[in-house]
Amino acid sequence: MIKKAVIPAAGFGTRLLPATKSQPKEMLPIVDKPTIQYVVEEAVQSGITDILMVIGKGKRAIEEHFDRNFELEMALAEKGKEKLLREIREITSLADIHFVWQKELNGLGDAIRYARHHVGWEPFAVLLGDSIMESRSTVPVTRQLVDVYDRYGHSVVALEQVDPKLVFRYGVIGGKRLEDDVYKVERFVEKPKPAEAPSNLVIAGRYVFTPEIFDYLDVVPRGVNDEVQLTDAMALMLAEHPMYALPFEGRRHDIGNKLDFIRSNLLFGLQRPDLRAKLQAWVLELAQELEAQPEQEV
Repeated sequence: MIKKAVIPAAGFGTRLLPATKSQPKEMLPIVDKPTIQYVVEEAVQSGITDILMVIGKGKRAIEEHFDRNFELEMALAEKGKEKLLREIREITSLADIHFVWQKELNGLGDAIRYARHHVGWEPFAVLLGDSIMESRSTVPVTRQLVDVYDRYGHSVVALEQVDPKLVFRYGVIGGKRLEDDVYKVERFVEKPKPAEAPSNLVIAGRYVFTPEIFDYLDVVPRGVNDEVQLTDAMALMLAEHPMYALPFEGRRHDIGNKLDFIRSNLLFGLQRPDLRAKLQAWVLELAQELEAQPEQEV
């Protein structure tokens, strides 16, 4: 059983500047909840409540979000806002959350290395702090990976199908399909040309690793941007340890992407009972206005 999770959340968020100059991208809200809270809730719903967050400079707001704010609680209590008071208190009791600081940004692989002492010799999950996974079933995406780990006893990575023309943006897997849509990974290819890609199945921000991954993170040569790349370490590990992959049931929201950030706010807003009717009416009205407008040359 997977008991621990690691959430890397140390990056600068340069794709969302200037908003992320002083605000962590993981704290940007989807409707009224920070992205990082969705990620923590996914881990908790997957049965994991021991979480290590790897943060960096300018990320203090993440720590404060999961800590108590007695002044705010007192103000809400005095104003009789009991529902809001319960909501903010629940945030602080979601999980047993620990923090470690990545001293300098050396890549995702380096960030995960900081979890070695917290994880010990146990398997663990990794959830990227800027990706929200919306499951289409009642089973969270991380739980889907844990279930595969429980069956096979080896590392598992989440996969997402993308347009074959876009594989050059991602880490892609080649492998053999087993039962229940699980793949036995045969190779990883980082950002291949579309004609050379082994598939259109790309790594999607959720992993379950056995602790051997740390050994490969320690010896893998620096890769793209002179950083320790997790995918490169996984490729080294694959030569000596089996690895599996699962195209998850759901949708990935990449909050580090401007268009996806805007789209995610709209989609999650439409799921809210208190917002759905008015938001849906506005969307339909806007769609009619856009249809009536003449096409503009770009």
